[in-house]
Amino acid sequence: MVVERDIDDLPKNNANYTALTPLWFLERAAVVHPTRKSVVHGSLHYTWQQTYQRCRRLASALSKRSIGLGTTVSIIAPNIPAIYEAHFGVPMAGAVLNTVNVRLNAPTIAFLLGHSSSVVVMVDQEYFPLAEEALKIWEEQSKGHYKPPLLIVIGDENCDPGALKSALGRGAVEYEKFLESGDPEYAWKPPEDEWQSISLGYTSGTTASPKGVVLHHRGAYLMALSGPLVWGMTEGAVYLWTLPMFHCNGWCFPWSVAALCGTNICLRQVTAKAVYSAIAEYGVTHFCAAPVVLNTIVNAPPDETILPLPHVVHVMTAGAAPPPSVLLAMSQKGFRVTHTYGLSETYGPSTVCAWKPEWDLLSPVTQARLNARQGVRYIGLEGLDVFNPQTMQPVPADGATMGEIMMRGNLVMKGYLKNPKVNEEVFANGWYHTGDLAVKHPDGYIEIKDRSKDIIISGGENISSVEVENTLYQHPAIFEVSVVARPHEKWGETPCAFVTLKPGVDKSDEKRLAEDIINFCRSKLPAYWVPRSVVFGPLPKTATGKIQKHLLRAKAKELGPLKMSKL
Repeated sequence: MVVERDIDDLPKNNANYTALTPLWFLERAAVVHPTRKSVVHGSLHYTWQQTYQRCRRLASALSKRSIGLGTTVSIIAPNIPAIYEAHFGVPMAGAVLNTVNVRLNAPTIAFLLGHSSSVVVMVDQEYFPLAEEALKIWEEQSKGHYKPPLLIVIGDENCDPGALKSALGRGAVEYEKFLESGDPEYAWKPPEDEWQSISLGYTSGTTASPKGVVLHHRGAYLMALSGPLVWGMTEGAVYLWTLPMFHCNGWCFPWSVAALCGTNICLRQVTAKAVYSAIAEYGVTHFCAAPVVLNTIVNAPPDETILPLPHVVHVMTAGAAPPPSVLLAMSQKGFRVTHTYGLSETYGPSTVCAWKPEWDLLSPVTQARLNARQGVRYIGLEGLDVFNPQTMQPVPADGATMGEIMMRGNLVMKGYLKNPKVNEEVFANGWYHTGDLAVKHPDGYIEIKDRSKDIIISGGENISSVEVENTLYQHPAIFEVSVVARPHEKWGETPCAFVTLKPGVDKSDEKRLAEDIINFCRSKLPAYWVPRSVVFGPLPKTATGKIQKHLLRAKAKELGPLKMSKL
């Protein structure tokens, strides 16, 4: 037997090998641009040197209280400086950061805090009552095993001072006071092993208990560099925080902006007006947002916009398949949209619809259609394909054969916390199974057609709810739409469209509007793809802004099966 060996026998040593971690990006930013603005929040402006010192204070204050390796620190906050600082300060202490979605209810937050065994809960003053309620539920459910976490409240001058006062009166430690107990020159240590967990994030849990996605330092490092590379984001970028940092660690951009020595503009609440104002006031060059936010930006009334834009603004979108009509409207307003796709389990977006120069010659409508595809793998992701899940064979690149998107490589999570059974299922055959159904085009770009549970099967034929939605978005009266299956006497199921109308649309004759929408679809879709029923009203959403299709499916079921037409 031949033993294969390298050309040398040189060993790894401390001079030439170290664990990858994005924490070094902050130290470098403080050295290279100590006086450049790092974080802006209202009248608060920090420099990179100050941010580095504040993060070291946080790490030091945690370490003094024996909070380090093997412990979880949770933060419940919108996009404010403290949540940015937590992305560095918490892992600098060796602990794991759990960013909690502020839109969740108290019982869900109680579950997350208990499941993650949080030893510290940092909470923005506005959400203190929510945190308090969650802690109470956690205590009641822990049957005498409850150990109260250290409770830290973060003050914000933009909020009612009474709320902060009340929180402090209830025994919480004030965040700035907590930082004061830490050392700004604290000698933090990087992880010895890059497989060490850096963060924990919970999936929306639209159908079951949320699952805790565990991410490591290596993946965070690679994603923090991959994101800017595929986006063409450069040194000194001015990044607007429209995407919540509690959502997949802000797609790893807290670490990316430090790597690029850029400037973070914090936004407590996302409105179209706030986005346009920040672009005008701070020279924002980049922001990330789900398609639902882009829809708000393109449909904003004139008094909430500042147009034309002073410069091209780069937008990364993911979270749901963006309708081509929304992409087209964004580009017409001067935004350059990069379309990506990914999951909490892959550190956020991990595929990109990489723009090809030859597309510049195509019509804007064709460009938007091509850009609506989910594309190719990120630089830091080693494997991406569409497989037949039964045979584990890749589907042909014909743009028609559907399969499941699967991924493998360094941008895939460590696994779900305390959930071995599900881990076994999602990592079967050496690939991460996403549950998203897609086709592969002849150019190798993938395109999502549906979640496996959202596909509509009518008379044995598959209907992509995403494609029906994309057509409906072209209707001038429609603001938001979601398409699900409704039972049908003959065909088993047919598409049912749940529609929110644009402001100003005359809603007095819903029957006529529904007929108009159905006729519009008839002119653009195969007959069996056309929705047979249209329901008007607001759409239910998860705490991360995703439309809750399982609730709409239940509603469609309640409507009862459609009868055969007597005509």
